[in-house]
Amino acid sequence: MAATAPPPPSMPNYVKFLFGGTAGMGATLFVQPLDLIKNRMQLSGEGGKAKEHKTSLHAIKSVIRNEGVSGLYVGLSAGLLRQASYTTVRMGVYSSLFDKFSGDGKPPGFFMKAGIGMTAGAVGAFVGTPAEISLIRMTADGRLPDAEKRGYKNVFDALIRITKEEGILTLWRGCIPTIGRAMVVNAAQLASYSQAKQILMSTGYFKDNIMCHFASSMISGLITTAASMPVDIAKTRIQNMKIINGVPEYKGAIDVFVRVVKNEGLLSLWKGFTPYYARLGPHTVLTFIFLEQMNKAYRVHILGDTSGGGGL
Repeated sequence: MAATAPPPPSMPNYVKFLFGGTAGMGATLFVQPLDLIKNRMQLSGEGGKAKEHKTSLHAIKSVIRNEGVSGLYVGLSAGLLRQASYTTVRMGVYSSLFDKFSGDGKPPGFFMKAGIGMTAGAVGAFVGTPAEISLIRMTADGRLPDAEKRGYKNVFDALIRITKEEGILTLWRGCIPTIGRAMVVNAAQLASYSQAKQILMSTGYFKDNIMCHFASSMISGLITTAASMPVDIAKTRIQNMKIINGVPEYKGAIDVFVRVVKNEGLLSLWKGFTPYYARLGPHTVLTFIFLEQMNKAYRVHILGDTSGGGGL
């Protein structure tokens, strides 16, 4: 009786987590200015004030004029820590579950991919919320009067001061809408990326290479932007709010939605769409390209698997 062939070597889970975080951090180095502009646009018009920025270009000019070119990179340390925590966990969990639910060489179905993405996003968001709050506050600081600026020196200073001044639970303020956003983002982003890649390759015009990864990422980024922006605005405003005389500015995500629609109009839920997509699109592209290339290199040079492909 012929011996059963041993299963092909697989990538350890810790490598999947490491590659996921590294890919996200690499992408953030390129798109941090767009993240800052997106946050400033979403906070513009808050509290019934006149909109500070009418367009993304106006916001960019305003930041450079008032804070210098380096002002576009305010909060970079928080952005990197966010990727090191949130993206490391979400991409690692997604890659691990993707492999687990793949059978007979076939990837999971679309709804299973979406479920895996939601699970990965929820876990990653909980871990990454403290860095997310630091990022929101640091990127918003430049729009405040000098007397109201928080003046965090870096993400670690932000984490320490928030804990001392407002209590450790403040680091998870807005955790529910953050998890909600992450579930929407990951269900849309990760599932649509895998599905778009699968469909493009089935046409016969694409192979599992950088061009296919780029096209799949752009499709994924557009779908994810449209689906997640309202939840992202609620998250941003809750995490940036101040407590005035013991009363928070917003009661929760629903309160944000109601007040934004009432005071600023329904389409304001998609305020900052251009910088959000300009940030999320390239970030999605770069993250998946970096991740696919690292996965492919590991499979070829460590596992000896020359079949090609990055595994998503």
